[in-house]
Amino acid sequence: MRIHCLGTAGYHPNESRHTSCYFLPDAGISLDAGTGVFRLPELIKTDSLNILLSHAHLDHTAGLTYLHNILFKHPVNRVQIWGESEKLDAVQQCLFHPLVFPAKLEAQWNPIDETPQFKIGETQISWRPQDHPGGSVAYRLEWPNGKRLVYSTDTTGDTSPEYADWSHNADLLMHECYFRNQTSDWAQKTGHSWTDRVTEIALMASPKKLLLTHVNPLEQSTDPVDSDLIQQQVNAEVLIATDGMAVDF
Repeated sequence: MRIHCLGTAGYHPNESRHTSCYFLPDAGISLDAGTGVFRLPELIKTDSLNILLSHAHLDHTAGLTYLHNILFKHPVNRVQIWGESEKLDAVQQCLFHPLVFPAKLEAQWNPIDETPQFKIGETQISWRPQDHPGGSVAYRLEWPNGKRLVYSTDTTGDTSPEYADWSHNADLLMHECYFRNQTSDWAQKTGHSWTDRVTEIALMASPKKLLLTHVNPLEQSTDPVDSDLIQQQVNAEVLIATDGMAVDF
């Protein structure tokens, strides 16, 4: 399996990163729809496009308004958007309010609240609620070949035994790491993760690869969260997501 990192920053874009969007071309699934969505057309290879929303904040949903141009460049038969019902309602009522964005989006909006597990083609998907202002969800994607991906963004980090079991031994764990240890207090206030918390989660979950996502756009260094501290402790390849990166797992 291969996932493309189309937008890897949180909150707002900067000169090198757009906001959250990750795409699995073979499955036709996008994880969130931040401003990085504009990079989708050349990667679409299925006749449907499915977007899993972790929550409704703009750095994860603003790109939904770009879909008209994306689908003009690469038409598909069906667009489906998945997420918690109140988040889908908020996006439709606010982001697509006629005074904000005048063109209606032809898409199927699928609430996941009553379906802890569902399928998109051959992809089996489950989800868990997370701690974040307004709430967010983590997704686990599994395929018939045994591959497993876990996507946890916009969260203070779940260190419970239940999350460890749910996320255990993923081929790829995508986990946000917005802050360094020095600002862990601010991370907890704003509902985000920091270096030591992600280390703790990785030690419990034992992924084969760990991809650090949702990077602070104010950080300009090549290692914005001191990932070497994580790599020293976990038995997994640790990568920092950058726009344009493709990760095989």
